[in-house]
Amino acid sequence: MNRNRMHRRGFLKTMGVGAAISASSSQSIQAKSRSVEKKISPNDKVRIASIGMGIIAFENMGVLASMPEAEFVAAADCYTGRLARTKEVFGKEIFTTQNYKELLERKDIDAVIINTPDHWHGQIAVDSMNAGKAVYIEKPVIQKIEDGHRIIQVEKETGQTTIVGSKQFRQPLYQKAKDFIAKGEIGKLTAVEAVVSRNSGIGAWQYSIPTDASEKTIDWKMFLGSAPDRPFDADRFFRWRKYWDYGTGVSGDMFVHRLSALHFILNSKGPTQISAMGGVRYWYDNREAPDILMALLDYPATSSHPSFTLILKANFADASGGGPAYRFIGDEGVLEIGWRSLTVKRNPRGKSTEQQIVEGYNSVRTFSQQQQDEFVKEYRKYKSQTKMEVETRNTYEMEWKGPDDYDAGHDHFGRFLSAVKGNNDIIQDATYGLRAAAPSIIPNYCMREGKVYNWDPYAMKII
Repeated sequence: MNRNRMHRRGFLKTMGVGAAISASSSQSIQAKSRSVEKKISPNDKVRIASIGMGIIAFENMGVLASMPEAEFVAAADCYTGRLARTKEVFGKEIFTTQNYKELLERKDIDAVIINTPDHWHGQIAVDSMNAGKAVYIEKPVIQKIEDGHRIIQVEKETGQTTIVGSKQFRQPLYQKAKDFIAKGEIGKLTAVEAVVSRNSGIGAWQYSIPTDASEKTIDWKMFLGSAPDRPFDADRFFRWRKYWDYGTGVSGDMFVHRLSALHFILNSKGPTQISAMGGVRYWYDNREAPDILMALLDYPATSSHPSFTLILKANFADASGGGPAYRFIGDEGVLEIGWRSLTVKRNPRGKSTEQQIVEGYNSVRTFSQQQQDEFVKEYRKYKSQTKMEVETRNTYEMEWKGPDDYDAGHDHFGRFLSAVKGNNDIIQDATYGLRAAAPSIIPNYCMREGKVYNWDPYAMKII
């Protein structure tokens, strides 16, 4: 096992499970340094700040802190308790603030990791790039589709490195799935099933709330940002994923991972039609986002893949655990992706025998006896006059396991750091991120409005 992976596991064990991610910001920062691009030597450390220090932030910064190419120097969060914990874990020298603008004004920061609630992703990404910082944006890249187009525009204008933090598909497992499907191991793809189910309070976003949660320890106005003004509510702050003002529900939290990987495996730009149903079926608290959601996404035929339908399922009260993460279903086999391995079950359709056609579950046996005799006569005549190739079904089942010491976090952040230094090897830029995020959150619209939505995956717009 590699040293970095051991460090990360030890760090996460020491850290424990924190509360939900929070935001820290105020108003937009004007572009002060767009024309000044700081060059980073391949031998220099990339100096990094985290905006938001919730669960995923501690995990992300734990990975980066273990990487010699990076230096964690500053953090912003609306809750003072998280800023105190940041210093406890990463060192007293870490600069902390409740105002993210103070981080963007620092010239010694090269890149920011945006670990905030979804409603802050777009504005902070734009502000950060305009301030001359490279940007790593946690998934989903946006809460609102129009924010995605803003990010793409500013990414182009500033030339800043931008990467989206849906890193699961970096696993060699997904490259192997891509190879198997491209080689035709499952025949012609017809459907894909993806499951992201859970069965616990924490899995349903019921994160713990600290005893000192109040407006004395939390900058509530900063957290709200562009969201509607409301009285202080600790549940909304620490369990923000349950509320439409700040999050994107199961779609943005989990469906986006599946679409990010699916688009990589199939070289797809996205679906053209989306529908969904769901609701609150178990967690009867004050949540607005559903605890069960099922969506259908229709993908058209392209040069990269045939037309197929994607079935997305999420259930926060699923005792089965949900099964494989993906099932790619073809006319000759099925490829299933789990957490650390994939299986290919190849079972091509065989040709029916004469007995199956005449005596089996088929319409021939409903014909009159005279017509059955005539049918058999013609069938045998056809067989004798036609070259009938003997079919080899080549039925088999195989399993492929990914390397035990692979760490998607180190891989994904390593590519980000390399890109910041000039080696632009990034798949998940802002455009890729929007193409995964938008079809992920549109099921929310479908469910809430009872409508089917049409999507243009190339223009990245609702039709």
